Amino acid sequence: MNEALWEPEASAIDAAQMTASMRAHGFEDYASFWKWSVENREEFWKSLWEEFGVVGEMGGTVCENPNAMPGAKWFPEARLSFAENLLRFRGSETAISFVREDGLREEISRDDLISQVASCAAGLRAAGVGQGDRVAGWLPNSPEAVIAALAANSLGAVWCSCSPDFGASSVLDRFGQIEPKILIVCDGYVYKGKGFDIRPKIREVVAALPSLKQTVLLSYLNSEAQLEKSISFEQLCANGAGASLEFKSLPFDHPLYVMFSSGTTGKPKCIVHGQGGTLLQHLKEHRLHCDLREGEKLFYFTTTGWMMWNWLITGLASGATIYLWDGNPFHPGPEAIWDFAAKEGLHFLGTSAKWVDACKKAGYEPPALPELRTVLSTGSPLAPESFDWLTENVPGVQIASISGGTDLISCFALGNPILPVRRGELQCRGLGMAVEVWDDQGQALVEEQGELVCTAPFPSMPTGFWKDEGGDKYHAAYFDHYPGIWRHGDWVQLSGNGGLTIYGRSDATLNPGGVRIGTAEIYRQVEQIPAIAEAIVVGRNTHDGDQEVVLFVRLSEGEELCDTLESQIRKRIREGASPRHVPAEIRAVPDIPRTRSGKISEIAVRDVLHGRPVKNTEALANPEALEFFSA
Repeated sequence: MNEALWEPEASAIDAAQMTASMRAHGFEDYASFWKWSVENREEFWKSLWEEFGVVGEMGGTVCENPNAMPGAKWFPEARLSFAENLLRFRGSETAISFVREDGLREEISRDDLISQVASCAAGLRAAGVGQGDRVAGWLPNSPEAVIAALAANSLGAVWCSCSPDFGASSVLDRFGQIEPKILIVCDGYVYKGKGFDIRPKIREVVAALPSLKQTVLLSYLNSEAQLEKSISFEQLCANGAGASLEFKSLPFDHPLYVMFSSGTTGKPKCIVHGQGGTLLQHLKEHRLHCDLREGEKLFYFTTTGWMMWNWLITGLASGATIYLWDGNPFHPGPEAIWDFAAKEGLHFLGTSAKWVDACKKAGYEPPALPELRTVLSTGSPLAPESFDWLTENVPGVQIASISGGTDLISCFALGNPILPVRRGELQCRGLGMAVEVWDDQGQALVEEQGELVCTAPFPSMPTGFWKDEGGDKYHAAYFDHYPGIWRHGDWVQLSGNGGLTIYGRSDATLNPGGVRIGTAEIYRQVEQIPAIAEAIVVGRNTHDGDQEVVLFVRLSEGEELCDTLESQIRKRIREGASPRHVPAEIRAVPDIPRTRSGKISEIAVRDVLHGRPVKNTEALANPEALEFFSA
């Protein structure tokens, strides 16, 4: 039995928005509420629209083709504005609090945010932006990115963004596909105490985007920075100064964002998300699954190139203050984010599993955090030992490991303020999300590992892929393996209590002796060894048609991969996981390739190991690391 590490107090359960919603629908336990929500999806999602007071016209039809996947069309008669729903709260209270790693700080009130979005929208309109046009941001996690995204939606334009550390080729792989009319860029960014001027990259990108009508420069590093054939962000907004904010009423499925996959297997997929589905999903996750309330402080460490940025800014729709941090979360050390959380009195601290593990390995002890209620973690599975570290070092705080992705701009499994937290598990499947675990024959599994699937439509499914008129690419991405069923690509296990354990990506699972095992089970053991900073493991095909496990380790400073350490690694894996997990070969490497969102790239390493070309090295933040993995 997986004992609870944390349980909510009875008073907290009674006061939770999840409890109020659950009881309003006639349920006293979450399992029954979840079951009803997936079996009665139309009634459930309609009730959320009403419960959250979504601004707009819902219309009479909740869903056309409600059992078709893909093919279901949610709220086909609805009209609304995403931006209007995020800017519905007025007053002098802080809407955005921005901090850069070098101490630069800015706060924007609700009223000031509305005014600045109005000016930006009028400036974009004057530049020729209208419904359906694309506005691209190559920007840091700064208030201007939020302002521009909301301004674009208020006009009916489509927003897409990349962080400024992306290379020119990576940006063109993304923006080149969606042909933006306006490109908003910054002169540079700050990371680990250094400033990086990206204007040479900007010139290369602008020259290769014939669709551009205007380039807008945000002077972020240097207030005097200039770029030929551009106007400043200040001038863009000044062109619309004094304008009142008007919200274009748009269909539920009108494109809000184009999101980009990591692109490690070719050019990034351009995933189109509708404004209504994004809004409803995020409101559900924020208010019910996080218990976020008006005036509370929501923070997620993210860049504009990760979907958690999009998730974070929707916190404005609940009246929260959203906190933007730009820079390295470990600069000058692990104390950076923790001290920030303590000083600001954050209620929600969002981060990644790798960051939590790094804090644990550094032996760091966080300060007292009396206001903090929840630590959110995603990006990769949060190891059971990281649950232990958080429980010991941030006592009394809910640990919400969450998982979904860019594909659904939300979560399949996540936290729940009224349920226990169990070691190594995501607390529950999300309301309205018909998540199951299947074997290769399509049989549902409990307490066994298998594929994460979703068996019924949900509102934040992509409306499609950009320029995929026939839907072939969209269908191939999710529905080929199990016809009519969303296969997400995670290798998971559903527990009897409804929690979910993630063992890694199913396309990266290992298959020695014909038995599939998740990579997370090996990482969990290896990364507890102090001599190992991090690891990456892949399967290597053998001449007899089998597969053997190869483990690559990046060692901590001053360590060497000797026979003693290899024996320790093998012993730890054998005893902590199983003999099947023990690698046939262990090699030390100076660096491990990762995507620009920070995820290690097992597929790229596997390709190199087998002598296959890596299809898109531009998707990697450090493609030079691949040279260490050749056969």
